Amino acid sequence: MTAPIPPTLTHVLHLEVEVAAGIDLGTTPNGVRRIVPIVGGRVSGPLMTGTVLPGGTNVQQVRSSTTTAVLARYVLESDRGELVMIENRGVRRGSASDVARLNADEPVDPANIYFRSTPVFETGAPRLSSLNDRVHVGAGVRRKGMVIFDVFEVV
Repeated sequence: MTAPIPPTLTHVLHLEVEVAAGIDLGTTPNGVRRIVPIVGGRVSGPLMTGTVLPGGTNVQQVRSSTTTAVLARYVLESDRGELVMIENRGVRRGSASDVARLNADEPVDPANIYFRSTPVFETGAPRLSSLNDRVHVGAGVRRKGMVIFDVFEVV
């Protein structure tokens, strides 16, 4: 019997997702909630180039002063007109002071923040169909008015 082959990562997309100010819903039965509108952006990389379409949302569950769970849903459009839906679940964690600075749109060293995700894609575009049935992971950075993600295919 042979052992499984350890996975490797291949970079497929770079996302620069523009966001508007968050809407704080307050404490709900599911915890403190914040809704962040996605208003546009750019996508580039070896798989495709194009835009992030406005109209998506990032629904955040603030678990503590150090940890936020995120669930973003939005649509990418390639320069060829191909549409790709993305559902990106993740966790952002850092010290209470670093997270407070992020929430105030102040810069924080990305090395101080754990920001990882598991994006799932859906598309009818034949050229991009590999997105439908591959596992992906993402590494993110929060900037003022923007979230930057690099997406990797798990090979």
